[in-house]
Amino acid sequence: MRPHLIFPILIAPLLLAAGACGNRADQRTFTLQGQVQSIDAPRKLVVVKHEEIKGFMPAMTMPYEVEDPAVLTQLAPGDLINSTLVVFSNGAHLTRVKRVGTAPLEKPPAEAPMPTASSGFELLKPGEPVPAASFVDQDGRKRTFAAFRGSPVVMTFIYTKCPLPTFCPLMDRHFAALQKTLKDDPALAKVHLVTVSFDPAIDTPAVLKAHAKTLNADLTRWTFLTGDRDAIDQFASRFGVSVARAMNDPRDITHNLRTAIVDRDGKLVKIYTGNEWTPDEMLDDLRKVS
Repeated sequence: MRPHLIFPILIAPLLLAAGACGNRADQRTFTLQGQVQSIDAPRKLVVVKHEEIKGFMPAMTMPYEVEDPAVLTQLAPGDLINSTLVVFSNGAHLTRVKRVGTAPLEKPPAEAPMPTASSGFELLKPGEPVPAASFVDQDGRKRTFAAFRGSPVVMTFIYTKCPLPTFCPLMDRHFAALQKTLKDDPALAKVHLVTVSFDPAIDTPAVLKAHAKTLNADLTRWTFLTGDRDAIDQFASRFGVSVARAMNDPRDITHNLRTAIVDRDGKLVKIYTGNEWTPDEMLDDLRKVS
């Protein structure tokens, strides 16, 4: 297996939806083989560095929920496993997990030094202005983040080829739900949604526009942005977004999730970590700043 960067405290876990057990018309199954990196028994999670899942996703390191939490008592970091990945419309989990061997864990790469104030990439704090970074929107027009001033903004970071339902596709679903409420609530009429892709090589303006169409996005209140990869990485890092790309496979992107509220003056209000926030929680926070 190829080495991969892993961000265990930053990557959002795969969540098991209620009623996911048993046969479902929308579910797909794949063979997953890999090495256990860590176990979080209370959350029923196992982090696995796995081989390519043909027809679904490249090799990468990801946390997965297990269908039967008892299996975690039989596993330890370093164990080699065979399992079945079950993917359905709004979740995924591992089942039929079998230990087939063990091997030493690869040493993780040395951590980069934390950003300093002088580097210009330190994490934004609530009340600080969001940088006026430059982008290209889904229509191919140049945009800066400053163009959204005057409206509260909810912003998230994704890539359209993300295969797992509880990562980027969940952010899409949450934003689609937010869009409906924003349209129906006069108090939130000025809130603008912004989705930034950190995979500009694939997510061209045309791809983002097609993606927006699949989400029934109202482009008057929901904008999709792409642009220069390094500039996007620098902008996203200010919100705590971590992105690792395999040198030999551009599809292999390991990332975390961050979603932010920015007020009408372009200042950060709040950053949500991971995928456990809900549209209702977001709406409650938005009503405080709108």
